[in-house]
Amino acid sequence: MAITMIDVPSGARMAVEDNGGAGVPLVFSHGYMMNHTMFDRQVEHFRSRCRCITWDARGHGDTQWQGDFNYWDSASDLIGILDALGIEKCVHVGMSQGGIVGMRAAMLAPDRFYGIVQLATQAGPLPKGEDDTFERLMYGWADNGPDEEKIEFLIALILGPGADHDHWRKAWNAISQTQVRDATNCLMSIDSLFERLGEVKVPVATIHGLADIGSAFELGLLTPMGVPDPRGVTMIPGGPHGVNITHPERVNKAIADFIDELAAENPGMEN
Repeated sequence: MAITMIDVPSGARMAVEDNGGAGVPLVFSHGYMMNHTMFDRQVEHFRSRCRCITWDARGHGDTQWQGDFNYWDSASDLIGILDALGIEKCVHVGMSQGGIVGMRAAMLAPDRFYGIVQLATQAGPLPKGEDDTFERLMYGWADNGPDEEKIEFLIALILGPGADHDHWRKAWNAISQTQVRDATNCLMSIDSLFERLGEVKVPVATIHGLADIGSAFELGLLTPMGVPDPRGVTMIPGGPHGVNITHPERVNKAIADFIDELAAENPGMEN
């Protein structure tokens, strides 16, 4: 699939891939320091059943933007992409920051979503601790570019064993310092939604790796405990933060089960 550039009302130009297939639109939103290619195994699996759409958020991939932004802005970008593609309603899968974006989009426009999958994500800001390694390395990256220490830090934080490290080494060495700075500023400014989970009216499925050090599963489990319509909760032993990359079969099955459940409740959803 080729990348298409889509202009959204904010003025940003979003890099989007759309397989244009039949079936329910299945929209994937990637995590911090990742890009749309992190869902290659999901698109491969679902492309015969769903219209699969992936995109690069501001601060990532080929998307073009200017100025600071937050995840509410990215949620509006997501809705703008749906508008541009003529998609009235979709199933959304959001990994880490993508889940943060998807939850906000579902709050802004609940009628646009059959349901959302919260993948390796949670509803609050980064936990505060005495260890400043993350801020030190990522803002050091923004100031001075990547080096082996920073790359290895992200490999451990996001990928763990079982992923194609070379693919992401290449991607991370190509990312600009401006992208890193703006994406990190956005991440560090997350507003908590723990007290607002009751506003997420759409069905919510939860998938999390039990070995996730980027977003602890204990925090991820607070979402199905707080939203009005929680669906399946899938906990994957040994799954790191990028669990859809390392354990695609388990993740794909959980997504497929959720789509089946939604389709049973929404006749014509997959037509």
